[in-house]
Amino acid sequence: MTEKLLTIREVAAILNTSEKEVIELSEKGVIPAYKVGGVYLRFKREQIEQIKGSFSSNNKNNLSNNPYNIGERLRDFFYFYDFYIISAVLILVLLGIIIKG
Repeated sequence: MTEKLLTIREVAAILNTSEKEVIELSEKGVIPAYKVGGVYLRFKREQIEQIKGSFSSNNKNNLSNNPYNIGERLRDFFYFYDFYIISAVLILVLLGIIIKG
């Protein structure tokens, strides 16, 4: 009988955290993960249950030591939404020209 591996969503529910944090923790090696087909991350339930206790007690420490600071968040925001920001500024400039003209 084969063992059912857990998905990112299931692990996030077990650890009471976000899916993004589960991915980051697996990339750092904190949570052991397995790639299926070289793409999809899967996790063994036994390993997740073992680290669940230590994760919940250290969860606040993990959040406070988050290397993703406000500068990086702003940089990512402008990187992903630059088109919308430039479009909004352009629309406001054009509206200003129309109203004055």
